[in-house]
Amino acid sequence: MASIPSISIASSTAPNWLHEAQESLILSANPNGMMGALQNAKNPGSLKSFLAKSHNNAMGFSLIAQSTVEASTSLAAQMGAQAFEKRVAERMEANQAHSKPQKNWTPPKGLDAIVHFGDGASLDTAAGIMTLSNGDQIDIKTGKEYIDETFLIRMANGAYVDTKNNILHLANGTKIDTVTHLIIA
Repeated sequence: MASIPSISIASSTAPNWLHEAQESLILSANPNGMMGALQNAKNPGSLKSFLAKSHNNAMGFSLIAQSTVEASTSLAAQMGAQAFEKRVAERMEANQAHSKPQKNWTPPKGLDAIVHFGDGASLDTAAGIMTLSNGDQIDIKTGKEYIDETFLIRMANGAYVDTKNNILHLANGTKIDTVTHLIIA
């Protein structure tokens, strides 16, 4: 007895090969498909009808493609025009808002440049310096003694000399009068 040779079924759905074979037979008999057209080629004049059908199908597909391109181009142009109109309207509104004169607007009154106090002290609001009646100046932002930078000589170790008041400020915070060489408390 002869053995049955093994057959390799090269299909992604190998367990369902019988169903696939039946479908392909049905599709091959379809007169509109490629196999159907070739079967019709046996009859006289059927090649001519196949070519006519193919031409009609190609014309139908080209019409679909052309309509799709025209519709997408029209949509893109429409969207671009709407976006342009929106930008123009926004810009016109912004320009009109800036050009309208404001009514009943009084600018807020700021502080005076220098405020004088009853005890002889004064406050320079522009520079942020308070001058006490004894002549000492305080930076109102930091609360520390204000020293005009134009009268300072800075040294590498962090010390500096106040040439206006003749005071040497050491890095550790000690103050020395440069005229009398006495330490200032």
